[in-house]
Amino acid sequence: TDDIREAPALEVIHLLQVEGAIVKAYDPQAMDAARTMLPKVHLCGNPYEVAEGADALVLATEWNEFKQLDFERIAGLMRNKLIMDGRNLWDPERLRQYGFTYYGIGRPSLNGNDLSGCP
Repeated sequence: TDDIREAPALEVIHLLQVEGAIVKAYDPQAMDAARTMLPKVHLCGNPYEVAEGADALVLATEWNEFKQLDFERIAGLMRNKLIMDGRNLWDPERLRQYGFTYYGIGRPSLNGNDLSGCP
């Protein structure tokens, strides 16, 4: 749906911006709504544009388009290869093969970093 009024991503974006992050976003179904609700976010035309120069990538929605991303390409675009998979959409082992540090909600860390104490 293109209704993002209650989307958890809005809170994630807000918290990142409070910490000084420059946020880029892409949602294949909700770009028009995002333009209205997220005036301080750089909206991109595709996931690869989001990854360009990024320190981290956060997945907050699980559209089919995101299931078949070229992670080798994404790894080459990002400055730091950190992924927060909020939907457990991606295979952690596959991402690790491309050098990503991966965190999935409710999954044990494969990186030796324990985030269980994080709010």
